[in-house]
Amino acid sequence: MRQAGPLIAARLFTAILTLSIPLVLARVLPLAEYGTYKQLFLIALTLSSILPLGVGQSLYYFIPRTTHRRVYFGQTLLFLLAAGGVAAVGLFAAMPRVAAAFENPGLLDHRLLLALYTGFTVAASPLELSMTSQGQTRRSALTYLLWDSARAAAFVVPATTGRGLGAMMTTLTCLAALRLVAAWGVMLGGKRGPLLDRRLFAGQLAYAFPFGMAMLVAIPQQYAHQYVVASTVGPALFAIYAAGCFDPPFVDLLYTPTGEVLMVRLGALEKAGRAGESVAAFREAAGHLARYLLPGVVFLWAIAPDFVVAVFGERFAPSATIFRVWLLAIPSGVFPMDAALRARNETRHLFRAYVVKAVATVPLVWAGVSRFGILGGVGSYVAAELVGKAMLAARLPRALADAGVRPPLQALVPWGEISRAGIGGTLAAIAGVAVLRAAPALEAPGAAATALYRFVPLAIAGLVGGAIYVAVLWMTGVRPAAALAAIRSRRPAGAP
Repeated sequence: MRQAGPLIAARLFTAILTLSIPLVLARVLPLAEYGTYKQLFLIALTLSSILPLGVGQSLYYFIPRTTHRRVYFGQTLLFLLAAGGVAAVGLFAAMPRVAAAFENPGLLDHRLLLALYTGFTVAASPLELSMTSQGQTRRSALTYLLWDSARAAAFVVPATTGRGLGAMMTTLTCLAALRLVAAWGVMLGGKRGPLLDRRLFAGQLAYAFPFGMAMLVAIPQQYAHQYVVASTVGPALFAIYAAGCFDPPFVDLLYTPTGEVLMVRLGALEKAGRAGESVAAFREAAGHLARYLLPGVVFLWAIAPDFVVAVFGERFAPSATIFRVWLLAIPSGVFPMDAALRARNETRHLFRAYVVKAVATVPLVWAGVSRFGILGGVGSYVAAELVGKAMLAARLPRALADAGVRPPLQALVPWGEISRAGIGGTLAAIAGVAVLRAAPALEAPGAAATALYRFVPLAIAGLVGGAIYVAVLWMTGVRPAAALAAIRSRRPAGAP
């Protein structure tokens, strides 16, 4: 957690910026155009998650174990440049059919820019990964801060100046191209040597391929409910659904850096001959995630109607029910199982688990949407996520075994942290709801003022709930200030 601290701090700041994106766009853009925007980036996100095929992520495995860093960086960049080219050409060719499937001809207005943006994004994706894989978490955090801030501005500024979705896509595409140039300069600048070694590249592909195939299955499965809903309703109703499928920024803020650092740490422990400490490292990471993630999920579930209206506006009030169902998939994320399995070269099992989850998704989405409409779509996503987590959990003890001795699954669960987080989060949520119900209705003459003032009772509720949660931690023996001081001053075992 000390190593992940800079990444978490940077993402905390950028999470606030990211939260401003839907807050602004949902109010500035017409409802149908907002739905078009969500469809465009649903497509871009799907392709940019699939086409790297795990090659960029493989740096977390190889860089801590090798002295040939330039070669791994060079062949990673070359592979992803080719993958980005495939993304751009394929997407440009396929857009007429995609627009017809979504029954939204407005998608074709952004055909070229979407193809270029997606290609550049894929090609530049290993920028921060290369830094974190070397243990340079502060440098990685600064880079996240820079690019996420610029990206948030590229979304918001064109919309607020009245230039619309086309100007937004143009700005984002130029920014993605600049990021690609930066990735090549940062990863290869000042280093000499070959950019490709066939033997090393074959080994890298052998490691990455199962994980890449897993992503090829997992990402379409993850977004399948959104594609099905997008193809069955109009852009305006899809905007309501997409708003409900809102990932709270703190989830990625906590989960991603913790998983990345855990992978590097497990690799360092294995290299040092201390693989037996991996169980404690995993349980520690899960405990910290439970402590800081679960209370936020419980709190948001309780105040969902107020939160959705504050963020997206009155037009999106029906999204609150979808948002509450969506949140039910997050608590299982306190266990960074995919990171642990990748660190132990269990990518083949990841592929099998994602195949099972994808197979389960097909009947779940079909039955959910056909019988329960858009609410059934989000419910099918939650059910499929639980199937996938169960598959990963079944393999985890074997992956973390030391000298053939497998730890029991319950030994990997931080029971104390989960209990404290559950109790404290529930009490905090009750207090937050009480504050919101006691707050007078704040009305202002202008839409902008209304949007601003809606956050005042939410902020007060958050402060009250946070104070109660800290009090629960204190009463159960956890001293938050002391824990933070220990994280800052103590170097974790096995840290590179």
